[in-house]
Amino acid sequence: MKTEKQLIEAASKFLSANASLSIKPLGAGHINDSFLVELDGKQYVLQAINHQIFKRIDDLQDNILRVTSHIRNKLSEKGVADIERKVLTFLPSTDGTSFYKDEEGIYWRMMEYIKDNFCYNNIDEKLAYKAGRAFGEFQEMLSDLPAPPLFEVIPNFHNMESRLETFRIAVKNNHSGRLSKVQNLVDEIEKRAEDMCRPEQLHREGKLPKRINHCDTKVSNVLFDAQGEVLCVIDLDTVMPGYVLSDFGDFMRTGANNGDEDDKDLSRVSINMSIFEAYTKGYLETATFLLPIEIENLAFGAKLLTYMQTVRFLADYIDGDTYYKIHYPEHNIDRSLAQFKLLQSMEENFDKMQEIVTRK
Repeated sequence: MKTEKQLIEAASKFLSANASLSIKPLGAGHINDSFLVELDGKQYVLQAINHQIFKRIDDLQDNILRVTSHIRNKLSEKGVADIERKVLTFLPSTDGTSFYKDEEGIYWRMMEYIKDNFCYNNIDEKLAYKAGRAFGEFQEMLSDLPAPPLFEVIPNFHNMESRLETFRIAVKNNHSGRLSKVQNLVDEIEKRAEDMCRPEQLHREGKLPKRINHCDTKVSNVLFDAQGEVLCVIDLDTVMPGYVLSDFGDFMRTGANNGDEDDKDLSRVSINMSIFEAYTKGYLETATFLLPIEIENLAFGAKLLTYMQTVRFLADYIDGDTYYKIHYPEHNIDRSLAQFKLLQSMEENFDKMQEIVTRK
């Protein structure tokens, strides 16, 4: 819990006056703590950055500033109006850096608040289409970001080979003694393992490039205006190099599931093909930089990210629930089974998914 004194002190490192500051909690983010700051009729977002997850704040902030600056230049070149609502704007601290570290080791940053924005957690075909266009345009604008590559904020985040290595260590150690209960699911994971490592192999062969990914492509990370039109993509902490199929697939894993991520009723869990088709249409309209091999593997990306999350939940269950927060003892196995059911549904519908993606 952040104290009022901490908040005022942190805010004063970005704003020149603090006598009339108003600060209140903003949203319910799972990673960073956010606060709405008001001063002289203007609003800002103050964030305490989660240093447990993001270890190198200077590199994290450098990524974000490079990305937002590049997008701002692109929008300016296109003559886009109201640019300050179309890209995040971060304030420099009083010492000229993009963050402030207080005496307790907490890292803070501040950005301008985008007024009159709307954010959605539930999705329909219309929102899926617009989210597809938003994330496609986001990657399009960053496809020519000058070197060097962005810093890899979370190493091997969507690297399936690395995730399987961690999984196999968990299985070997069996710290929780639960392996016998889930051996059948472990066997299913291994049956698919070689195929699921395809992107890393294609990359080593020089066929599949790494691009700039958002790495948290869900509809709640897109801001809309009062007319339902896209303002901008937000939550840029995990923007880093990756395969476009991962960003595409992660949206499908979260947004195109008829059930819940941890659904106990597996009969509800399946791929929503209408959402899949709407997002794909929007995405391909704006992501015009894609190579044929990238398009050919988008539908595979949906399977891959669902498989990957099955592996991660199952590894944590076998390990004794040391990573993910759980709300009851069997939560991680319920998550694993629900994700695996979604994967099976994608496998059953894969020919149709592939036809939608490659349709001319």
